[in-house]
Amino acid sequence: MVSKACYVAAYRRKLECLAAIRGVDLTLVTPPYWDHGTHRAPFEPGNDRGYRVVLENPALNGNFHLHFYRGLPKLVREVRPDILHVDEEPYDFVTFHALRAARGVVPRVLFFTWQNIDRQFQPPFNWFESRTLRSAHGAISGNQEGAQILRRKGYARPLYVIPQFGVDQERFQPGEGSVHSFSEERPFRIGFSGRLVEGKGLLVLLRALHQLQGPWELRLLGSGPLEPRLKQEAEELGIGSRLSFRGAVGSEAVPGELRQFDILVNPSLTWQRGRTQWKEQFGRSFVEAMACGIPVVGSDSGEIPNVIGDAGLVAPEGNVDELHHALRRLMGDSDLRRHLAKAGRERVLQHYTQERIAHQTYQCYQQLLDDVTPAERP
Repeated sequence: MVSKACYVAAYRRKLECLAAIRGVDLTLVTPPYWDHGTHRAPFEPGNDRGYRVVLENPALNGNFHLHFYRGLPKLVREVRPDILHVDEEPYDFVTFHALRAARGVVPRVLFFTWQNIDRQFQPPFNWFESRTLRSAHGAISGNQEGAQILRRKGYARPLYVIPQFGVDQERFQPGEGSVHSFSEERPFRIGFSGRLVEGKGLLVLLRALHQLQGPWELRLLGSGPLEPRLKQEAEELGIGSRLSFRGAVGSEAVPGELRQFDILVNPSLTWQRGRTQWKEQFGRSFVEAMACGIPVVGSDSGEIPNVIGDAGLVAPEGNVDELHHALRRLMGDSDLRRHLAKAGRERVLQHYTQERIAHQTYQCYQQLLDDVTPAERP
């Protein structure tokens, strides 16, 4: 597997689950750090049991679309895997480079995509994408719309819809006691977890909360460029004292912070500014909150309704009144909160644990290898 994301230890839990499946011999290629421009995020130590980790600093480290691993062709010839899983977008050079490295050596190559907006890329990225869609033997999309886009672009080979990573149900689990009751002594805690950016619909959320009666507070877990505007807007609406900006916290602290919420809300928008477009590709904060037994409210942007299913409330994106109604309904109905808390936890255990996603990924591998003919084996 080739994956820049797997420098993060929590993401490698899926690989540990994959490697534990009988018959799987797994090698991971990932960077020793990822260059974010303002800082370098180092490879995080983890258990990494049962599989081999190859740390290689990619050329153009930090460039999502142009980085690649110079040593990959040699490693592929050494390992001679049955499947090369390139955990990257089809229009990225790293995927194109991996396909070339696999030619004549690897029977099956699989790529991953989150892309849920139908973009027409400029050279050289349209060349990379075209070659990948023609040559790859299998694809995984992290969302339904991404799969539909691949089909519209002519990709006709096996295609699976599986999130890239799941959650650790042992770390993200309900806490002791209940946070689903409140009083005048303890306001109703509405939480948000994620980047403070316009596309997350936070200005819509403030306007919906402006109409909400009773004792409540909004806890914002994360940081981003929208923070000054949120503070200004909240003051103008007269709700500034009800907002608490928690800032970004380390991954180890996230479950504890989520368990302090009575509900989590993420009213994302399909957003465009100039040539930049964005739509919610998954909504990881929902899955983490649901795993902790926290009821959730989302918009109908992107993959959110498919992630939440019937285990939360969904409002039309950008609709202040409908979002307000969902918040008021949950705030006033403790039975509904308890029901959604249970349903959310059950939905995560059924669909979104690292073990479940590893098993689904293994099933993809099996199906791809079932189609390999003797002539295709190197």
